[in-house]
Amino acid sequence: MNEQQAGDSLPDQEHHEGGFRPMSELINAHDEQDADITRGGPHYGEFIEQVRSLMDRVRLASPSDELALETIGVLKQLNDKLDAAIVDEWSTPVWTRFDLPARGNITLPPFMIDHADASGVDARVTFRTFHLGGNNAAHGGQVAIGFDDLLGMAAAVHAGAVTRTASLTVDYRSITPLNTELTVRAWAERQEGRKVFVRATLHDGDRLCAEARGLFIVLKPGQA
Repeated sequence: MNEQQAGDSLPDQEHHEGGFRPMSELINAHDEQDADITRGGPHYGEFIEQVRSLMDRVRLASPSDELALETIGVLKQLNDKLDAAIVDEWSTPVWTRFDLPARGNITLPPFMIDHADASGVDARVTFRTFHLGGNNAAHGGQVAIGFDDLLGMAAAVHAGAVTRTASLTVDYRSITPLNTELTVRAWAERQEGRKVFVRATLHDGDRLCAEARGLFIVLKPGQA
């Protein structure tokens, strides 16, 4: 499914249904040979990786006054340049870049989807230095962000519809390490009308780091 074929499955300012409408359609298109992953261009992945690397460094940086002032100047220049590339949220590459970790969305811990259908979502996620909570462990809030996105994906593909988070509960069972590839399994337990009840686990090998349960609501047509 390329962008033209996707047609109405892609959101715009007038018809976006909460910003999640294309999720199930784009997941289904992920394995299609003609899936369009050209938004942002061929260098978009490296662009995002360099931004993530900057975030990692800033998380632990304690710059001198000289370095801070120099970096501020460089970042101001870079921000001025990036102003020319700003698009509305419905036109960002993250709607279609399933070839990149977390679809190129820097607000999410980077993950790659191995499998996604109505039975559930299997993914690999790595919490980086930017996601540090303390003592070389991922911040619990960052773990919740990862769960929320992947549970939403599981709810959407199970229901075949757009969903929004109604509730999310995370139980932290052990330390979630940084810079280690972890596995996530997210699935829908059941659906009752517009309510989709979901579960997920996060593992480091055989060790359970955290688990989550949530309730997602299928949106009505045109509902935000």
